[in-house]
Amino acid sequence: MWSRSDGLRHSREDLPYAGPPPDLAAIMLSSPPRSLRHEYDVYVEREIESYKDSLPRAVLLGIGDEAVSSLRAQEQLTFDEMVLWDEVDRLIKLRLRIPTYPTWRRRRLRILEKYRRPEHWGMQPTDAVVCAIHATHETRVLVAGAEAPATALYLAANGCEVTAIDQAEDVVDRVMLAAAEAGLTQRVHGCVGELVGWAPNRPVHAVVCSSTAFGGLSAPERERVIDLLQSATADGGVHLVETIAAGQAVMSLDELATRYIGWEISADGRSGPSGTFLARKGSV
Repeated sequence: MWSRSDGLRHSREDLPYAGPPPDLAAIMLSSPPRSLRHEYDVYVEREIESYKDSLPRAVLLGIGDEAVSSLRAQEQLTFDEMVLWDEVDRLIKLRLRIPTYPTWRRRRLRILEKYRRPEHWGMQPTDAVVCAIHATHETRVLVAGAEAPATALYLAANGCEVTAIDQAEDVVDRVMLAAAEAGLTQRVHGCVGELVGWAPNRPVHAVVCSSTAFGGLSAPERERVIDLLQSATADGGVHLVETIAAGQAVMSLDELATRYIGWEISADGRSGPSGTFLARKGSV
């Protein structure tokens, strides 16, 4: 009778974010969009591994014995551990009633369609993030001061490669947890770090800064950060900077306007009641 419990436990895949990355620039590398088939395979593996982790050892061994009996009934008298693991996974998949790929795909496409709508994330079609950013699978976006996951998840759902950066680890954890719950971790990258000194190794197409992104920075530090973000932005890219939080000005529109000379700035320097400064980089 087969009784190796260790062989039943695969290495569990953790969430994409597991603490501060060693190289903040590396997370901006472009990657091709994952296929729905790949997403389904990851979903199935995680469901199976989570189920295994929840079981007492005796129950897990019982499934192993059941797998051995099943393989022998199929007249497969010789088999290695890989074959046995696959059979264990098949039995667990039946127990969990995991849907087939075609069924899961239909459900997932309906969910993704819902996620692509700004209203799902508490936004309006007229909001600056919705109107100003051309969201495609080639679009790379930096969301700075990412205490609210909605912006990052909306952009990711519409195909963007999103990096959410904040100096507070719990903030980034919250964004990545929300991304995992929405099944969007393939397109959202969490980064714990300071905006001062951040730089990508490839240009970004949009930068979205919340009201907290420049919190605690002096005027010279703000200038240095804005210069860095501008140089990291591709021609035609946009910057959205939230200037008002809780009714108080975080950074004046006049200060921002002086930092964005040569950029195309919206008529009144803001978009919407939150006080979002909008600027687009022209071609050199």
